[in-house]
Amino acid sequence: MIRILANDGIHPDGKLLLEEAGYEVITEKVPQEQLASVINDFDVIIVRSATKIRKDLIDQSNGRLKVVCRAGVGLDNIDVDYAKEKGISVFNTPAASSQSVAELVMGHILTISRFLQVGNKEMLNGDFKALKKQFSKGKQIAGSTMGIIGFGRIGVALAGVALGMGMRVIVADPYVEKREVPLFPDHFGMRSNAIIYTDKMEEVIRQADTLSLHVPAFEKPLIGAKELAMMKDDAIIVNAARGGVIDEEALLEALDAGKLMGAGLDVFVGEPTPNKRLLNHPKVSVSPHIGASTIAAQSMIGRELADIILGFFGELA
Repeated sequence: MIRILANDGIHPDGKLLLEEAGYEVITEKVPQEQLASVINDFDVIIVRSATKIRKDLIDQSNGRLKVVCRAGVGLDNIDVDYAKEKGISVFNTPAASSQSVAELVMGHILTISRFLQVGNKEMLNGDFKALKKQFSKGKQIAGSTMGIIGFGRIGVALAGVALGMGMRVIVADPYVEKREVPLFPDHFGMRSNAIIYTDKMEEVIRQADTLSLHVPAFEKPLIGAKELAMMKDDAIIVNAARGGVIDEEALLEALDAGKLMGAGLDVFVGEPTPNKRLLNHPKVSVSPHIGASTIAAQSMIGRELADIILGFFGELA
């Protein structure tokens, strides 16, 4: 029997599909430091961002482990090339959560543009009339320019959301010349498309009223003090990609200097203990790395994982 360790969990829809096909799925969490002692009990390991599949762990495998699946997009926590050298296939689920991440990004943008991250707290004990005056200079999203850096599936999904809200969209991606963007999700039974061409990153940064990042992690921040200085003084920046894509200290300095209207952050350096200055900053809207954490997205991820594994091994039942 094929045994699967879903160490960071799997949606019941995906688990059911695998079990109906004759697979055994274990969802009890094995601490990172104990994984080496159980790695040879499984044919497949499913992880999210919490569990690391590094060279030292892979070296403990006796050959039984054939597949590592990432329930999500990024593969930063997996030594992919080394795993492949050892005959272990690595898969992720890039399509399942794109819409959910895009909607969270837009939620942060709307929150900052209307000061909701402050208003939700201060209205509990504040002066209603004073707060109404304080928060009366919000930014309208329709008619503004959305800049997107990284034009993969999530970037395309966000572009569709932004266009649907009446925004102008400009994008930067050195690997993409142009992409077709669906303006309406398929489940509405209607579909219209737009073609968006990419531009230079510096131009996107300068022109954007809102800048959203959808790129992998780099050795150093993609957006630092130099790039933040290029942005409009009342711009909004959002990072729902990877912690460290934005230089957090440079961001705090820019916010304190009044350079930006605000920042939306779903990812942080040092997770799960982010910089408290960011968490408490009045110009920052935060969420605990939940871009893909909707019921719909998790169900789709679970079913996509099941399809990947069934495609690799076939049905056993």
